[in-house]
Amino acid sequence: MSSGESRDPAAFARLGAFGARAACPDIADMSSRIRTGRRRQSLPTRRQHAFTLIEILLVVVLIGILGAVAYPSYVSHVKKARVQAAVNDMRMIEAGMERYFSDHYYYPATLDEVRTGLLDPWDNPYQYLRTSDAKVGDVRKDRSLHPLNTDYDLYSMGADGRTSKPLTAKASQDDIIRASNGAFYGLASDY
Repeated sequence: MSSGESRDPAAFARLGAFGARAACPDIADMSSRIRTGRRRQSLPTRRQHAFTLIEILLVVVLIGILGAVAYPSYVSHVKKARVQAAVNDMRMIEAGMERYFSDHYYYPATLDEVRTGLLDPWDNPYQYLRTSDAKVGDVRKDRSLHPLNTDYDLYSMGADGRTSKPLTAKASQDDIIRASNGAFYGLASDY
């Protein structure tokens, strides 16, 4: 349709629905409003792109639940990793002790003679006692009150930094020990 032609409704009927929309965009917009009952929006509103308070709270609750489930597992993993690090350190100290013994035919009086300078994973020094110099009450004992080792005692005081000579004492349960002359390394509660 050119600008000179009339906008006669009969002329639009002859053009058909497609022709009428193409010929006059105002009528096309009006016919879509009549059919859908609402206006066509060219720009999206803020409401369509924003999160509601319920959605945000739901996400926060889900993150909280996941954190509550994962945290105990994480703490357990860290505890096991620290125990294993202490065991590895103690095996390295034992290797130094055996080298010292092969050179001198006796174990050192202190850990300083082996020059380890290691701290346990809780930043406490490893404890060492040569059993040949020790009194009967100084050596560590198992549940049956038998000495843990016949050569030397080597242990970490664990996470609490406290210890007691018998392994049955509460303060000794988290200690990482060497027992049976190096045949066992691990938590005192597992021995």
